[in-house]
Amino acid sequence: MISKFTDNLKLQVGKEIQLDEMEYSRRKYSNRKGIDKNWFIDCIDTKTRFMVSSEFVKGREQEEIKQVLKKAKDKTEEQVKIVTTDGLLAYPYAIQKTFTLIDKSNTKKFGVIHNQVNASKGEGFNIMIERLHNNIRQRTKTFRGFHGSLESANAIMKGYEIYYNFITKHQTLNRCPYELACPELKLSSENKWLELIKMAT
Repeated sequence: MISKFTDNLKLQVGKEIQLDEMEYSRRKYSNRKGIDKNWFIDCIDTKTRFMVSSEFVKGREQEEIKQVLKKAKDKTEEQVKIVTTDGLLAYPYAIQKTFTLIDKSNTKKFGVIHNQVNASKGEGFNIMIERLHNNIRQRTKTFRGFHGSLESANAIMKGYEIYYNFITKHQTLNRCPYELACPELKLSSENKWLELIKMAT
């Protein structure tokens, strides 16, 4: 319910988003053996640390990545100029199909730069999103809802996205990411979950 409200907020972000994916091995069934390899794909704005969009999906192919990027573009419109990723081969095509790569545009004036950082080549890491993923792993490793249903896993991760963006203070910012990305949104009570529920209904 809350996500229908938060997913439609227009954001004030910086020029760069970082996009990455993390692997989850999820039990297929709650009552018998079988493992399903799934992926959590997300992107964050490097200026506000706001998690712009995310999806818990079966694969990390072009279609799944495009799904996350399309949501990011809808929320940020023309603000993003750089999309930073790792070396996954599916990224350039997905970025071209959603944002358009500036070096492939006809005029070379519109679109985004794809900043590909390949850790295996010693080019470093996308520190902000990698740090976020470490926090997500710590938070979700004991969650039972992942097992048996892709839908319940996606709902849990959507809840975490809301918690991260709107409920808990970011250590570096000393405020919630939404306070920078959605400055017009005011959450003043101690129970921000309840406030968001009221705004969503």
